[in-house]
Amino acid sequence: IMLASRSTFARSTTRSPSARVVTRVGSATTRAFKVRAGDVTVEVVKPLGMKIGRGPDIDGRQTVEVKFVVPGGNASKAGVKMGDQIMYHSSFFGDELWAADKASFAQTSINACPNSVDFVLNRGAKRKPNRDKKPAPPKFGRKLNASQKATATHMCVDCGYVYTQKKSFNDQPDGYACPQCNAPKSRFAEYDAETGQIKSNVATPAIVTALTVSMLGIVGYLTVTGLDL
Repeated sequence: IMLASRSTFARSTTRSPSARVVTRVGSATTRAFKVRAGDVTVEVVKPLGMKIGRGPDIDGRQTVEVKFVVPGGNASKAGVKMGDQIMYHSSFFGDELWAADKASFAQTSINACPNSVDFVLNRGAKRKPNRDKKPAPPKFGRKLNASQKATATHMCVDCGYVYTQKKSFNDQPDGYACPQCNAPKSRFAEYDAETGQIKSNVATPAIVTALTVSMLGIVGYLTVTGLDL
C-alpha cells in the first residue's frame, strides 16, 4: 500500500451530460484513502450500466467480478471492464467502502447507494478479498453534474435518491415508487440541487400520526387524573 498526495491522482471526467466519472489509478491515495498499487478506483454515476456476479473462489472465499458492461454506459465511460474484480464498493451505511467478498451482499449495498458508487477494481490475478472497510475516497465537486442539477426537483427522504428525470415529478402517477428503495411518492420532498437541501415537508405516514394522537390522548388522560408523568 502506498500513500501519496491528491495531486498524484490520475483524474478523468467524461463529457457526457449523463455521467460524472472520476477515475483514479492505484498507487495514488490520500492520507485518508489507501489502495493497493495497481488497483483502479472509479466513481460511477447511476444508472451504472453493468452487472456483477460471483467470481472464482480464492482460498475458500468468494470473489465478486464484473460480468457485463453496457457499451456506452456510465460504467463503460468510467473504464470499468468485464472481468474486473471488485475489491471494495460504496456502502449505503456511512461514508465508507466495504470489501467485496459476497456477490449478493455487494449487489444489495450497491443498489442502496442513491446517486453514484465508488469501486476499487483489481485487473491482475484474482486475489482473496479482505474483510475490512475503507474510508470513501475524496470527492471532487458535487454528486450531481450540471445536467442532473438542472432537472433535479425532488429527493426520497428514505434513501436519498434524487429525482432527475425530464418528466415532471408531479406528472408521475400516484403509484410511482422510488426506484432505489421502493418508497411511495408521498415520501419525496422538494429538493434544492444548489444547496443540497430539502425545501418542503414530507407527509407523515398514517401509522406515525395515529401513534402520536394516541400518545397525546394518554398524556391528557394521565394529566386529568392527576398521575405523575
